[in-house]
Amino acid sequence: MSASPSASTTAAASTSKLDTVPSPPIVKKAAGFFSPEVASYFIAGGCAGAASRTVVSPLERLKIIQQVQPRGSSNQYKGVWRSLVRMWQEEGFRGFMRGNGINCLRIVPYSAVQFTTYEQLKKFFTSYGSGELDTPKRLASGALAGITSVCSTYPLDLVRSRLSIATASISLVTPTPAPSTSPASVPRQATPALSSSYHTSAPLRAASASSAAVAAVKSQYTKADLTIWGMTLKIMREEGGVRALYRGLVTTAVGVAPYVGINFAAYEFLRSVITPPGKSNVVRKLTCGALAGSISQTLTYPFDVLRRKMQVAGMKEGAIKYNGAIDALVSIVRVEGVRGLYRGLWPNLLKVAPSIATSFFTYELVKEFLIPP
Repeated sequence: MSASPSASTTAAASTSKLDTVPSPPIVKKAAGFFSPEVASYFIAGGCAGAASRTVVSPLERLKIIQQVQPRGSSNQYKGVWRSLVRMWQEEGFRGFMRGNGINCLRIVPYSAVQFTTYEQLKKFFTSYGSGELDTPKRLASGALAGITSVCSTYPLDLVRSRLSIATASISLVTPTPAPSTSPASVPRQATPALSSSYHTSAPLRAASASSAAVAAVKSQYTKADLTIWGMTLKIMREEGGVRALYRGLVTTAVGVAPYVGINFAAYEFLRSVITPPGKSNVVRKLTCGALAGSISQTLTYPFDVLRRKMQVAGMKEGAIKYNGAIDALVSIVRVEGVRGLYRGLWPNLLKVAPSIATSFFTYELVKEFLIPP
């Protein structure tokens, strides 16, 4: 029995209507946590971190030394080139690489967690959001990735900071002005050996005291203390247990969140401008990373200074103690001015360009090798 004309017309209209209705967008399911794709992000991020930090290890150590040394001391590390030469003369190649082992041990999981978290958060925001990855989402993804990575590896960062300055010939004791009265009228005080070079104006005595300061610094640490495990045990034994390994964590997280967010957002924006389709090469990619790192580091550098100050505040030979991040900030500005918040910025900028450029370039190179396009 044939269908009636009206029924046929209705069926045809329904079929035509269904054909014209756009199909719902297919949402790509996010990769599982232990998927090969996520593993590739993790491996690429770890390789990127290790390569970037090894390239600039001497400048990284110099930055930490300049951040924590007191203002006005007679044996300061001044100038990038002069300080690097001094570091070489005092400790040789090992001085350049001092702390780099733990830095790589820290930066491999740090960078791996950061890149992996960033990639997964981008997928999350595009899957459950508008589908477009705009600048605010990149900033949020980078900030959350930075907080996640720094919380997971912070004790290693603190130990690395201690190892970097443990054998440097600087004092953590703030120099005091010479008294106006005669030496005979001033009662003798038990002055720490480290601060002896700051209480004399005679060049010969200053040079002698500086040499004594170097010996005093090195004598405070045994050979076992200058290892990753030894320094970790020393901190826990002398400064309050496991809690001491997290000194300055809040300040670090507050500083890392905007830094990583700006870093990733700036890099992806610069990539769209400097490396458009058909114009991507090694030089352009490295330039994007260098510019992104320089911008993000400059904007958030005071947080990095606060972090280092907080990390070394518990050392026994240091006279400066802080009651928290706010107290540290107020103390630095009061004693050294706003300029004190940017101490060590110049070597940091010299370090950041090749470091971030190498990091992003290595990450993309390894990721493309593991996940062919």
